[in-house]
Amino acid sequence: MSLSDRPDGPCLVVGLGNPGPRYAATRHNVGQMVLDHIAEAAGGRFAAARRAPAVVLEGRLGIPGADQRVILAKSTGFMNTSGGPVKALADYYAIPAERVIIVHDEVDIPFDTLRLKRGGGEGGHNGLRDITKALGTKDYLRVRVGVGRPPGRADTADFVLSPFSSTERKDLPLLLSDAADAVEALVLEGLSAAQQRFHSREAR
Repeated sequence: MSLSDRPDGPCLVVGLGNPGPRYAATRHNVGQMVLDHIAEAAGGRFAAARRAPAVVLEGRLGIPGADQRVILAKSTGFMNTSGGPVKALADYYAIPAERVIIVHDEVDIPFDTLRLKRGGGEGGHNGLRDITKALGTKDYLRVRVGVGRPPGRADTADFVLSPFSSTERKDLPLLLSDAADAVEALVLEGLSAAQQRFHSREAR
């Protein structure tokens, strides 16, 4: 296993989504669902952040002595304004863009599929576009959680703001668990090793 691209220092992991119960179970909020899964598994609770409209949970991943400090964060604002909170948190914790991990929904890959990358385009994702603008770079890590494309001629914006189907909800817990594992792999093993693990998996 090569650790050449393993983050060297604390990481900021941000799950994207929209605030309030209206959006909580929608596809667009799957990034925040992943962070909720991580927090629940760790027995932690989010608390209001300092100097940013967000909630955060600080902790560590890995075995004691070889672990990595992480800050989990969820903006309390809307998806399209994610850049300000991400930039404020990165500045507050002195975390450079290359150690920022954004977990978000992705319509360009099938449901129940994960893709990991650093940099690249935003693919029409307004949350990512705002983060890129705020950070001044695209050189941050992304955990792309596949939600699939809308059926027929359905509008993409309406699709991502709608809840998962009953069939999808059956597989959603495992998808969230896999995405949480992908975050941990990025932090502890680096991008290349994490890609090898998760890109080799066939969609279930």
